[in-house]
Amino acid sequence: MDESTRPPLTFYRHAFTEPLFLDAPEAYVQIWLDDNWSFFVAALFGLIVLAGVGWIKSPWRLVPPGPIGLPFIGNIFALQDQRWLFEPDCRNKHGDMIYLNILGKPILILNTQEAAADLLDRRANIYSDRPRLIMANEILTGSNSFTFSNYGDRWRRMRRAAHEGLGPNTAKDFHDVQRREAVILASDLLANPNARNAHMRRATASTILSVIYDFPSIKSEDDPDLMKIDHHIDRHAKAAAPGAHLVEIFTWMSYLPSWLAKWKREGEEWYRRDSAMFEAMVNRVQANLDDGVDRASLTASLLKDKERAGLSDRERAWLTGGMYAAGAETTSSALLWWTLAMVAYPETQRRAQAELDAVVGRSRLPTFADLPHLPYIRAMVKEVLRWRPTTPLGVPHQSTEDDWYRGFFIPKGTIVFANIFQCNNDTEIYGADARVFNPARHLDEHGNVTIGPVETKEEGHVMYGFGRRICVGRHVANNSLAIDLATVLWAANFEAGKGVSGKPLPLDVDNSVEVGLINRPVPFTCTITPRFPEASAMLADEREALVQ
Repeated sequence: MDESTRPPLTFYRHAFTEPLFLDAPEAYVQIWLDDNWSFFVAALFGLIVLAGVGWIKSPWRLVPPGPIGLPFIGNIFALQDQRWLFEPDCRNKHGDMIYLNILGKPILILNTQEAAADLLDRRANIYSDRPRLIMANEILTGSNSFTFSNYGDRWRRMRRAAHEGLGPNTAKDFHDVQRREAVILASDLLANPNARNAHMRRATASTILSVIYDFPSIKSEDDPDLMKIDHHIDRHAKAAAPGAHLVEIFTWMSYLPSWLAKWKREGEEWYRRDSAMFEAMVNRVQANLDDGVDRASLTASLLKDKERAGLSDRERAWLTGGMYAAGAETTSSALLWWTLAMVAYPETQRRAQAELDAVVGRSRLPTFADLPHLPYIRAMVKEVLRWRPTTPLGVPHQSTEDDWYRGFFIPKGTIVFANIFQCNNDTEIYGADARVFNPARHLDEHGNVTIGPVETKEEGHVMYGFGRRICVGRHVANNSLAIDLATVLWAANFEAGKGVSGKPLPLDVDNSVEVGLINRPVPFTCTITPRFPEASAMLADEREALVQ
């Protein structure tokens, strides 16, 4: 048969009654789909049912409520501008807990003291870890950061050593240093009130350097040792800020070789330099001990009891350096917020000064022996840390196990923030005037300092954090602030700055400026004058006696 006349190859369906031609495959495909559509519908329905059953059984559908995020990136923009978390109606809008998802990473914000204490205190065994910070912790500190290191044996050894050196039993060892710096601060404020912020930063830094390393009083912010440490703090704080480095999002970048990644190469170089700096400061204390100079300091206590502390030379150096970094910025920022409160709420200043006149008088300066008899001053310390916490979101924790709370699922690896600002300004705890600076809220009907809510551990606020990560130096910090406030208020009056018209300049008490992880008040002006004619001269005499 001629090829041109041969009929096309065929095959049949439906008992070979309908021929199909292989030279029209698209027709075959269409017919096959027409005959099997019910199979596809059934398969699709089965997949939907399986997905639905899986979702119903999955605990992830019961995570706490939160704002709806964008596809893939989730709530990535929610923490870039955090002001919404500190608005008065935040809790009313979002509840006690806010769940966020950032690039698949679960984040939980706790808006109440009860929720924060329930998880971070009462379940501290699974909420004491820290999120992984590749740049701020692993590269810049070699994983030696006491603040940011993961929960484990190294951190526990550091924590125990720091508590023994700065805890309530040893905090009194630093009274002389703290009073010295309080006198210098008051004297500097009266001599040059326009440099108020610089005086407060110097006083705080000098106090902590003495507490940590037995440094003599530093004379200015330009002290070389101080500037080196402050540069380290600045780098560290910036590196820890959300979104500061892409490696925190794309963690595979941490495996890039240093010669290929400039950011990594520079970070490793700073780690070497900062390690040498902190080790040299520890060695300075060791030299003093070898020469028979044994004054109280955290470093001296660590060196004298090396075996008990169980720290390597490198761990000891980074622990002491980290303790300075943790205290310097927070305490100086608290003094700045307190100054703003003195101007914005002058009635609290007058009440504190009346208490000082009644207890101390004007013939001598306040001492630590006076503080038990100055309840309003001590309440003022509590109130400034409550009213404007310098770390309004604290430092994040991370869960190490799946957990359930109030019927909601909290996945393993969730980053947990205690919203310190909302916890401290809760109207259900502190009353309708919670956003007002009012030290009297920490006093009972007899004028004595109250213990405060149980979740605050007798502090009256939760500025110092929760659980096993609570600030280990809080007793030293409270003492420094108390003697600073008492001495400065004994000597000086604070008033609002005035414009060219002679009217007081407006004050912004609600907004702040972010400096790394720390919040400071928006810049403001105020006048600082002696309370009585002899104040400046008495401060000068006391300063000369205290500064060797």
